[in-house]
Amino acid sequence: MGRFKRTLVAAALAAAVVAGTAGWAVSDEQAVVTGPPAGAEAWRADHSLHRRLPDPATAAPRTVAAFFAGLTEAQSEDLAARHALVVGNLDGAPVPLRYEANARAIAAERAKAQARAADPGLTRDAREEARGRADRYERLLAPGRRILAFDPRGRGQVAEVYGDLTAARHTAVIVPGSDIDLRTFDRTKDRYGTPAGMAASLRAEMERRAPGTPTAVIAWAGYTTPVGLGLDAATGRLAQAGAVRLERLLAGLSAAAASPAAPPPAVFCHSYGSVVCGLAAPTVDRTEAADLVALGSPGMRADSVAGLHTDARVWAAARNSSDWIGNVPNVDLFGLGHGADPTSAEFGARVVPTHGAHGHTGYFAPGTDSLRNFADITLGTYTSAH
Repeated sequence: MGRFKRTLVAAALAAAVVAGTAGWAVSDEQAVVTGPPAGAEAWRADHSLHRRLPDPATAAPRTVAAFFAGLTEAQSEDLAARHALVVGNLDGAPVPLRYEANARAIAAERAKAQARAADPGLTRDAREEARGRADRYERLLAPGRRILAFDPRGRGQVAEVYGDLTAARHTAVIVPGSDIDLRTFDRTKDRYGTPAGMAASLRAEMERRAPGTPTAVIAWAGYTTPVGLGLDAATGRLAQAGAVRLERLLAGLSAAAASPAAPPPAVFCHSYGSVVCGLAAPTVDRTEAADLVALGSPGMRADSVAGLHTDARVWAAARNSSDWIGNVPNVDLFGLGHGADPTSAEFGARVVPTHGAHGHTGYFAPGTDSLRNFADITLGTYTSAH
């Protein structure tokens, strides 16, 4: 029995590349980015309104929403101008205000990166790294981009909205897998393996299937993801931290919703992102997510849909034959592996056909059944006859 267990552990370590996109490179343990971004202390010390501002680390999104509802437009604009990083990441704050604050924060970080890139006192590698960051910030500032969250700490985190979130009648959230950060968020290589590419493709399909219906998709790279193959990918450490941030995002969307009549979003959880969704599920109620959709999933840290303890509908995209995630053993042993296969009959999820999808990152590719079905799930028009 001891030998059998050791074999399973070895298999979990060797095969559990529950990553998103970058492949099979061995990686170091990632430092988790948690808590509010820089500027939180200055925000807490701000008494310009002669009352305490909601603590960005502890205030519930509904408390944040109620706070801003009691301010004048001028007061809100002033706070966003003086505390851009805090307001831009404050779940529950008005969405347009967050866009404005994040544009300010990104511009400020771009200026810092440009200064470092021109600093002769730094090494050539340091200047090159700074130049790369400045270029990425420049792209985020392009006209028409709507940045819902931005945090330059660590590898960088960002969330972008495709469509008009304040007017949307149907909304989706993309939760990506490993190797996603500020640098890879919207890369052009393997586009449908990035949150930006997935979100843009899903929104375009929703517009095609329901022309004239206001829709929005959020590409959310808001947690520290694993890099390559290693213990981070085989364990739930990073997913647990990400689950807390995902739950706040969804609670914030619910609290700041312009139209209470609009249904809560469908959440699409790719690869290691499905581990994040599985761990977040018990704290996400039916007002915050209508659907949880696992795709390219190594497991959701539960034995069944019932084990997720959620009122949301749970779906699993049928795994295509060329998706390497099928080689990952569905075990949960000594903290390694992520449990049952969500596509199995025993798990009990609603299985979504994915004909036409290829590989681990092809589920959002145009022309696939998976993309069409994902759009219909978000629009509330999916039927098993697809």
